[in-house]
Amino acid sequence: MLDITYIRENSDKVKQGIANKNLNPEVVDRVLASDIKRRDLIGKIEEIRAQRNKLNEELKIARTPELIQKSGELKGILQDLEPELRNVEEEFDSLMLQVPGIALDDVPVGKDNSGNEVIRTWGEVPKFNFPVKTHVELGESLDIIDVERGSKVAGFRGYFLKNEAVMLQFALMQYTLQKFISKGYTPVTPPVILKERSFINTGHFPWGKNETYKFASEEGEEETYLAGTAEVPLVSMYQDEILNERDLPIRLIGFSPCFRKEAGSYGRDTKGVFRVHEFVKTEQVIICKNDLQESIKLHEEMMSLTEEIAQDLKLPYRILKMCTGDMGEPQAKKYDLEAWMPGRNGYGELASDSLLLDFQSRRANIRYRDAKNEMKYVHMLNNTASNSPRWLVAILENYQQEDGSVKIPEVLVPFIGKTEIKRG
Repeated sequence: MLDITYIRENSDKVKQGIANKNLNPEVVDRVLASDIKRRDLIGKIEEIRAQRNKLNEELKIARTPELIQKSGELKGILQDLEPELRNVEEEFDSLMLQVPGIALDDVPVGKDNSGNEVIRTWGEVPKFNFPVKTHVELGESLDIIDVERGSKVAGFRGYFLKNEAVMLQFALMQYTLQKFISKGYTPVTPPVILKERSFINTGHFPWGKNETYKFASEEGEEETYLAGTAEVPLVSMYQDEILNERDLPIRLIGFSPCFRKEAGSYGRDTKGVFRVHEFVKTEQVIICKNDLQESIKLHEEMMSLTEEIAQDLKLPYRILKMCTGDMGEPQAKKYDLEAWMPGRNGYGELASDSLLLDFQSRRANIRYRDAKNEMKYVHMLNNTASNSPRWLVAILENYQQEDGSVKIPEVLVPFIGKTEIKRG
């Protein structure tokens, strides 16, 4: 959520920032119109309350018919205005939730992924002297992935991981957790069945509501949803709290199952396990001071740690600076890490590194008192550490051998107890 004062004073800039994200900037005019009504009503109500307070003091001295009548009239006006204010404030709050975050100045402006910038690459794209198999073909031939039976029991995008694929998934998660714990991150297994407020806090609602699985609720029960990333519960972990500046930054590494409808993605990556409805993931979340330069530094740090994992696994990759039209509504700046995937003869996304500034903390109401004793909203960041099965796709396809086997990355061998995956 943006600060309403910022919107009032920078309405043209906010409108342009919204348009750069391919969203409708008219919401700014609606917000400002609602804000004027809201402030006008607040002013009237405060004036009438002040009159009533003065009148009540006079009534203590003399309860004349004129004063009693005047008191009743003011009470009646308040009874009309207060419900009107509540309605206007509900409208205002709803409109404010529809205003996206505004990109930082160094973010490229673009309509779609064609506007993204490659800022660096790492590793050499492997060259094979034999026909390359996709992860689906490798999974079937090695009896480690079964998408046919997965679709039978779970529907579209369902899958089974079996045998060494299961061990590889656990190895990747354990390796990632140990790495981040050694870097000072606190490991957390959060709840993933969450109240609607949590999704509003992160900015997944209202924009991503059609991507989210909702539980049926009985009349009178609060609605709950399944999280598509540990970011959602970790951001909300400290909602409505005032933190100590000395405790910042707070570095969290969450491990959780994740659930996404992938609405609107039909036709994209439909074969295999690259884009699926349920998966497991480790997610970085950082809560820090309201300091742009510190946040930018931490944003780079988060991506460097994910890159470290990719380098340890010896997966060739590239880092993209996402343009305004491909970065999502809440983000002020975003990087993607894409690994080379021989089966698709191209790169595939493995991680997204997002800088949110105080967009999420305003929604979640997370603040701290700084050295000057001023109350400020924290800044928030998040980035993928590793996820399965996307990272498994990159590992299987890059480590495939001519005889149909797959080597296991050296750093994961201690977790699995073998050096290769082969049939039989």
